[in-house]
Amino acid sequence: MGMLKEFKDFAMKGNLVDIAVGFVMGAAFKQVVTSFTGGIVSPLIGLLFNADLKDLKYIAKEGVVDDAGKVVGEVALLYGDFLTNVIDFIIVAFVMFMIVKGLNNLKKKEEPAPAAAPKGPTQEELLAQIRDLLAKK
Repeated sequence: MGMLKEFKDFAMKGNLVDIAVGFVMGAAFKQVVTSFTGGIVSPLIGLLFNADLKDLKYIAKEGVVDDAGKVVGEVALLYGDFLTNVIDFIIVAFVMFMIVKGLNNLKKKEEPAPAAAPKGPTQEELLAQIRDLLAKK
């Protein structure tokens, strides 16, 4: 039972739960970014190339069309798909940067200013107290 309790304590730590929530939110956000890139950014960039960005490729070796109408034996570099994924990455990285920057700014504001050290007597006041105590003896 000790190992089960230890695992439960580990799994329910705040950091691990936060990571799990962040992972799920990140996956959902990536879907939104992929949709944005594929549906909006790619067609706009595709206007420059007169083709859909994802469909851009460099054909190194031509293939042949088989009986089913599929191209067989073609060797192509799919740079359009790569560029789409790079754009996805840049958008996700920028948004994550902005979130972390915002959280860091909030943390700076939340931290209270260190309390001022209690002001003690000055050196002159301490010497005067010592003098007075010596004078009483």
